[in-house]
Amino acid sequence: MQKRRLGKSDLYVTELGLGCMSLGTEEKAAREIMEAALEEGVNYFDTADLYDFGENEKIVGAALKHVREKVIIATKAGNRWKADKSGWTWDPSKVYIKEAVKNSLKRLGTDYIDLYQLHGGTIHDPIDETIAAFEELKAEGFIRYYGISSIRPNVIREYAEKANIVSVMIQYSILDRRPEEEALPLLAEHGISVVTRGPLAKGLLTDKLLEKAANKGFLDYSYEELSEVLPLLKEKAAASRSLTEVALQYNLADPAVASVVAGASSVAQIRQNAAAVRSQPLTAEEIALIKEITKANVYQEHR
Repeated sequence: MQKRRLGKSDLYVTELGLGCMSLGTEEKAAREIMEAALEEGVNYFDTADLYDFGENEKIVGAALKHVREKVIIATKAGNRWKADKSGWTWDPSKVYIKEAVKNSLKRLGTDYIDLYQLHGGTIHDPIDETIAAFEELKAEGFIRYYGISSIRPNVIREYAEKANIVSVMIQYSILDRRPEEEALPLLAEHGISVVTRGPLAKGLLTDKLLEKAANKGFLDYSYEELSEVLPLLKEKAAASRSLTEVALQYNLADPAVASVVAGASSVAQIRQNAAAVRSQPLTAEEIALIKEITKANVYQEHR
């Protein structure tokens, strides 16, 4: 599987990453999926301290222990579980981030984290303090590089201009083209890579199409619009291959994108996603057709 450089770092991530949130807490099943990902050549695994109250990090760390030097582990911090685990609060302070990283390292069973990401963020955060926390962790050797996970254009712009981030994880798909308006061009200009999540739009961009819609819309799309757009995409843009291939290749077509992070709840699913990433890239004509069929989308808030 081909790799792409993550920003200006010395990390080279596979074009397909495994989003570990969907692995669940059954360790045997999770290990099978992760082993299948390794067999397919995937080297990039994304988790977070928030997932399953930290259990996800434990499962990921244990499953990758035998290949630790060959893989890139990314995790996230900033969301703090309440004592009763009824929910979480947002805490981007230096004190909390430097505490959270040590807990993540322990759960992952590793001495360092390849990519440590701020798991959200608002323009009202103490951004300079947050950046200082990540810079100190890097200098101390606890993390190799850092980035953010955000959909907010104003937050992305602030970190792109102030911090030494190497990546931004952002939701992006054929049905959610909001990053094309501002984020992708901005990050490409700064030499910061994009790691995309949600490339299959909650399963809508698979050959199951409307089975995943459950009579609901998606972002700007009503259910009625999806009923028109999805079959049209299948007919016009994915006539000779799966819609999954088209969806993942659409993300990879943007030069700012380094890796498409997709979840998998089965071995078959990870193998299907790997095959899709290895398929033929989209042509300029195919990309233009997809854009003609779908909405450009704009951010309605969080600017």
